[in-house]
Amino acid sequence: MRLLQCNGTSGYHLTELFTSDEPIPSYAILSHTWGAELDEVTFDDLTNGTGTDKPGYEKIRFCAEQARQDGLDYFWIDTCCINGANKAELSQTINSMFRWYRNAARCYVYLSDVSTAKRDMNGDTCEWEPTFRSSRWFTRGWTLQELLAPSSVEFFSQQHKRLGDKCSLRQQIHEITAIPEAALQGEPLSQFSVNDRLSWIEYRETKLEEDKVYSLLGIFDVFIPPIYNVGVGRAFQRLLDEIGKLEKCTQDLHITDPRRDKARIEKTKGGLLEDSYYWILENPDFQRWRDNSQSRLLWIKGDPGKGKTMLLCGIINELSKSIAKTALLSYFFCQATDSRINNATAVLRGLIYLLVNQQPSLVSHIRKKHDQTGKALFEDANAWVALSEIFTDIVQDPSLKSIYLIIDALDECVIDLKKLLDFIVQTSSTASRVKWIISSRNLPDVEERLERAGDKVRLSLELNADSVSAAVRSYIRHRVSQTAQDKKYSDQTKHTVLDYLYTNANNTFLWAALVCQNMDKMSRFNIVTKLKAFPPGLNSLYKRMIQRINDSDDADLCRRILAIVTIVYRPITLQELTSLVEELNGMAEDLDLVREVVNLCGSLLTIRDGIVYFVHQSAKDFLLTEAFHVIFPSGSETVHYTVFFRSLLTMSNTLQRDMKKFLYWLEALSLCKSIPQGVIAITRLETAVEGRIDTQTLAMLTLEGHGVYVYSVAFSHDSAWLVSGSWDRTFKIWDTSNGECLQTLEGHGARVNSVAFSHDSAWLASGSYDCTVKIWDASSGECLQTLEGYSDSVNSVAFSHDSARLASGSYDRTVKIWDASSGECLQTLEGHSDSVNSVAFSHDSARLASGCNKFNES
Repeated sequence: MRLLQCNGTSGYHLTELFTSDEPIPSYAILSHTWGAELDEVTFDDLTNGTGTDKPGYEKIRFCAEQARQDGLDYFWIDTCCINGANKAELSQTINSMFRWYRNAARCYVYLSDVSTAKRDMNGDTCEWEPTFRSSRWFTRGWTLQELLAPSSVEFFSQQHKRLGDKCSLRQQIHEITAIPEAALQGEPLSQFSVNDRLSWIEYRETKLEEDKVYSLLGIFDVFIPPIYNVGVGRAFQRLLDEIGKLEKCTQDLHITDPRRDKARIEKTKGGLLEDSYYWILENPDFQRWRDNSQSRLLWIKGDPGKGKTMLLCGIINELSKSIAKTALLSYFFCQATDSRINNATAVLRGLIYLLVNQQPSLVSHIRKKHDQTGKALFEDANAWVALSEIFTDIVQDPSLKSIYLIIDALDECVIDLKKLLDFIVQTSSTASRVKWIISSRNLPDVEERLERAGDKVRLSLELNADSVSAAVRSYIRHRVSQTAQDKKYSDQTKHTVLDYLYTNANNTFLWAALVCQNMDKMSRFNIVTKLKAFPPGLNSLYKRMIQRINDSDDADLCRRILAIVTIVYRPITLQELTSLVEELNGMAEDLDLVREVVNLCGSLLTIRDGIVYFVHQSAKDFLLTEAFHVIFPSGSETVHYTVFFRSLLTMSNTLQRDMKKFLYWLEALSLCKSIPQGVIAITRLETAVEGRIDTQTLAMLTLEGHGVYVYSVAFSHDSAWLVSGSWDRTFKIWDTSNGECLQTLEGHGARVNSVAFSHDSAWLASGSYDCTVKIWDASSGECLQTLEGYSDSVNSVAFSHDSARLASGSYDRTVKIWDASSGECLQTLEGHSDSVNSVAFSHDSARLASGCNKFNES
């Protein structure tokens, strides 16, 4: 980046280029519409000391003066800060401009066609808003990103009079552009759909047609080198390809959305009460972590039920407000009972997912590896190593200022916790821009690992008992007030209930929440006596719940449900529960009744979105320790066998043995994510149909061998062979009867976009991104011809039905017809206005059809 630096009170000069490693000073940036090319002050003008007599010089003077008034010594203007003769610099600028506008301290919009000097017949100043609404600035392509990227956008008339800013004029700008107000207010653009963002450019214009696409790069946070003279359709396709790769990478990375986890947790616990967490913002330990740049790791520790999770939810809310424009915030909630989110790899995936969601350009650090390996990058045996490297690259990205990372319930990371702790300690010591908050129980293993961290801060909830007690009392007061209002408690009853809960909660949110939950189900008659049946302390409360279950008429059923929910691999749905518990068999159509049955298990279980969870990890821990022999009287192995047997029985009753229902079986495989294993099992399935002479063969094959994307496939005309072309520059010929790879043909310098057999299956044609077509001997694999003459990628190839001619279509908008034997170009057909994506001969080979890609047209 190159800036203009103010000299004294009136002059300015161009700085040298700032490298990516250099800090860039605060600067203002100008958004405007270009006049005639000769009217604009250029890079060469400033370099040579000329251009002061050009009309465009007025904009430079305005920007310099306004920057000085705002206390800024530097400013940037596209007409003169870019050396357009340097193609590399121009390409880098186009891909960086959105970021430059986003990072500017001020953005000034100079509206040369909006005047505040005009007066009406009475001499009064005319309203400027009508001309503001019709300003040319709102019709140009590049000004779209200049409107959306900066946090501060101020509008000025041609007389340099300030008209307002993006905030005060938000309603007018929304009406002019149809851009949602949320986007104008700074909502991350990644939250808006691809189609929505594309629609914002639809009625805007650019001088070069391809720039209508390239002006969107920052809005989609993608990087592609700009190529001109290829048409808007080709440029648009390149953009969509890059967006598709970005979306695919993000989808593969996704394992959970921590934002939804947070919303689910808050909803389950009855909402986040500000009074229950606000105390920590005034805590000296928290403030030391927040305000001291050397304190990069805060460990919040406490016994089960002390409110650590809701405390972190509150911290997330507060940090989201205070650092929204200066840093990124990512977080993750571990849960031991959910196999998706109880391991170290999942934690890194979740943290990275949120970071990329906020700043999509960070996906480039993932794409380096993902483009080669796909989803396996996040799931194979080396996933932790790969994600650690990716995470390290992200936190070192020069575009980032600060990153705040929060992990709740580290003790519930049951797989590779030590790896995760070591990684946190390492990054907190080496990455100066990263600050961590982690929470866990008081566990020696966590304590031992965190001892290696440098300037860490411990915040013990037990040592802040007064603050936690006040927070718990606030929570109790809130819950009891709600219940008292609903059940019409007298003032005396309300105060008696409060006193009992205050006295027995022992600074434990979970105890108070469970008792209040039970209180909500009780009649108000003799409520205080009923409450006293709930003893203080979590374990005592759990014992009381188990005792009540044992004394109930449904004790056996409740114990069976608790046992199954305890040992299953992941939380199960109500519908799945009906298959695993014999007494619930046949209730799948009446899930409300199943819900009632689950509610008989006291408050140990909770149901969210039709899924059965433990109310807290401590409840599951209690069942596996102190209550083990109660719910597993014959051992846990018996319950495991019951789950296994009932699952087989359900499959046997549901899946059809009639092979006409073959697709049911495939569906079951897909639900189990076992399609590859199923394909191997039925590689060759032969069925003899009674009464027929021949035997029909059904073969299902998965052909693997290409390293990356497969772009094109074609059968030979006798269906004996299949050819596939790939991004890896090769194409393969396969035996369709057994899936054997017969040949791998190499020779193209880039990906193979299209393949086709001749009608006698003797020849094979391939079209490539390297701008060539090759004709091969299908039997020997020998390259017979290399056909050249295109200036861009070859998208499609097709043989005539007599195999004498070959047609090929290209991104360069032409179709060529070749003599298939000699390789001579017989004709070059022109007339398309964009890239040719497909070609086909008629059956008599007399005519040829070609399909074209045209932007915004079908």
